[in-house]
Amino acid sequence: MLENITPIILTYNEEPNLARTLSALTWATQVLVVDSFSDDETLGICNKFSNVKVVQNKFTSFADQCNFALTQDIQTEWVLSMDADYVVTPELLDEISKLAPSNDVQGFDIAFEYLINGRALKGSLYPSRTCLYRLSAAHYHQDGHAHRVAIDGYVTPLSQKMQHDDRKPYARWFASQKKYARQEAAKLARSNWRDLSWPDRCRYWGFAPVLVVPYTLFVKGLITNGMPGFEYAWQRFVAELVLQLARLNKFRRA
Repeated sequence: MLENITPIILTYNEEPNLARTLSALTWATQVLVVDSFSDDETLGICNKFSNVKVVQNKFTSFADQCNFALTQDIQTEWVLSMDADYVVTPELLDEISKLAPSNDVQGFDIAFEYLINGRALKGSLYPSRTCLYRLSAAHYHQDGHAHRVAIDGYVTPLSQKMQHDDRKPYARWFASQKKYARQEAAKLARSNWRDLSWPDRCRYWGFAPVLVVPYTLFVKGLITNGMPGFEYAWQRFVAELVLQLARLNKFRRA
């Protein structure tokens, strides 16, 4: 199975993360990196791995960038779609290597183990993603700040998890949250709350910043992780608060 998979990674200034990610992908015949014209050491890191091919493309949206990646000269039937802060664990790699999917299986959902500065959390709010899929069955669309892949066929979950381990500085994280908040505010503004998921309904009604800290610490159990758990909870609080401020700013301008 492994020889029939091409990992795809989107990058823009991923120097703090990329070496860990690529080091766990040396099993792949080729890794396709689609770079949005990074100006740090991202490309230099890519050049250290002989199985990495880099294609540069101007960024318009995550969905457009993913769809662009799928049009490249990929020689395998399967794609493993990754962010630059994802790490394939040995356990996940072993599970993937033993897959023998029937013709009706078009993709696999993968859940995540979330890390803060390299320390694993008991849980998180990060959702599972359809990361492994047949190239011919996939197309991406934008959903707020997130990108979703639509798979034409049956998708089933894997039991092992991918690691999410983002170590970019907080200045970069804050800048991203401001951009994401504007996109999510626009999504909520054009949505009927009855059509939203429960987390998005909490955002729609403005409750999310109040609920997210006790939910992550006590329902998800992150209080047992000590300072990394508190750091994650406060990250989520700030992200939800920035979203609500973006919504208020949008209403003020209306």
